[in-house]
Parts: sequence; C-alpha cells; structure tokens
Amino acid sequence: MIRAWEADPSALFERRLGNSAAELGISDGRDECPDIWQLDNGDVAVIGRDLTAAYGPRLPQGVAIAPDERLVVIPGAMLRAARADIADA
Repeated sequence: MIRAWEADPSALFERRLGNSAAELGISDGRDECPDIWQLDNGDVAVIGRDLTAAYGPRLPQGVAIAPDERLVVIPGAMLRAARADIADA
C-alpha cells in the first residue's frame, strides 16, 4: 500500500515549538515531559501520553488509527504556547 504521506525516520529535530514543559510548569523535571518539535523536513514530532487504547474504541466517525500509529495527548497549554511558532495557526 502506498500512502500519501510517510514519516521520515531520518529527519532531525530542528526546533522546539512553543515552550518546554518545565517553562509551562507542567513538568516535575523528570523524564516524562511532553513536547512538540519541528523536524528539519518540516514535519512535527509530538511527545505525549500514549492513549491509543483508551481513545481507539471511541474515535469519531471517519477517524482511524493505523497499526503503526499512536494517539498521543499533550496538555492544551503546550499547544497554545506553540501557536506563535506554527505558520498560519
């Protein structure tokens, strides 16, 4: 199967979008910090809690999660803080 888009695992982290979890006060400073990064190819990497199993059965009609995809959740404050860094947001 040929997909319209495929993630490039060789892309590098280029810049953080928004503020770090520590800057937003939503981290205890350990290893479990959510984050949003622009990759050098323009794609975006999101680090969040994997809630695929919890949300999978309740997806809205027309929404699907492929076997090699995960649904991750990040704090809303983190995405709002990234708005200025996202073109046309």
